[in-house]
Amino acid sequence: MKPPRKPRVGLALGSGSARGWAHVGVIRALEQAGIRPDLVCGTSIGALVGAIYAAGELERFEQWLLGLGIADVLSFVDVGLSGGMIKGERLMEFFRSKFVDRPLEDLPKPFAAVATALHTGREVWLREGSTIDAVRASIALPALFAPVIHEGRLLVDGGLVNPVPVSLARAMGADIVIAVDLSADILGRHLREPPEPEGAAAEVSEWRRILQENLGTLLPTRPDDGSKLPSMLDVLASSINIMQVHISRSRMAGEPPDVILAPRLAHLGLLDFHRAEVAIEEGKRAVEAALPSLSALFGRSP
Repeated sequence: MKPPRKPRVGLALGSGSARGWAHVGVIRALEQAGIRPDLVCGTSIGALVGAIYAAGELERFEQWLLGLGIADVLSFVDVGLSGGMIKGERLMEFFRSKFVDRPLEDLPKPFAAVATALHTGREVWLREGSTIDAVRASIALPALFAPVIHEGRLLVDGGLVNPVPVSLARAMGADIVIAVDLSADILGRHLREPPEPEGAAAEVSEWRRILQENLGTLLPTRPDDGSKLPSMLDVLASSINIMQVHISRSRMAGEPPDVILAPRLAHLGLLDFHRAEVAIEEGKRAVEAALPSLSALFGRSP
């Protein structure tokens, strides 16, 4: 009699812009707990981190993230008004220069990304061809990143249709799916005014000043009555958050994962890519909080 087949574990990494660096902490903590996913898929920033992990480059990528400052983030901003505020070429060229662009089907660990066909609204699963091109399509957040033409289709961020791609992980053959939802606690976050982190006020001020020079009305303005209106960027971020939270809840109700990891990331903004250390630690904490569920699922003591 053949021994029972070991269940295949799939990791579904959700969308969430700069909050996505939490995925690195999640993966680190899962591996420390002895859980090594057999396959990975991702949407938007989840596709970026997932591709790096599937390529076996997570450690080098994490070291780069931890050294990322505001000046580095700004160096990737190539502002444009055709299709999106950020064209994305500088960012993708950086990854082409630092990481080998293998075909998706040749990555050491099975990987796929989710994008959305702009003209039809259909969900697109990218499972073949250039890894970097697939990631670029998946992260094309409307109004922020310009869309991508891929095999004759105009593609944008996969978070519009499947923010936490549990269904894709199942289609790839996962028996057990661990889903990472980055949007569990962020509704309305961008319309609040949290205090600036201690010691970071000058840095944040400079960051906003440079953005204002490049993006004009995207930062907050004050009407004649002195009240403060949210910036266009804040309104956009909150609108996307609302949409993705409701889509995620609906999709995961119909396609439930076996475990949901939900890092607490409301204190991170849409473009806080320079705060990787904070996000990574929150990802680790989310795994620690879920260890009883994970241990029960895999038959281990917490």
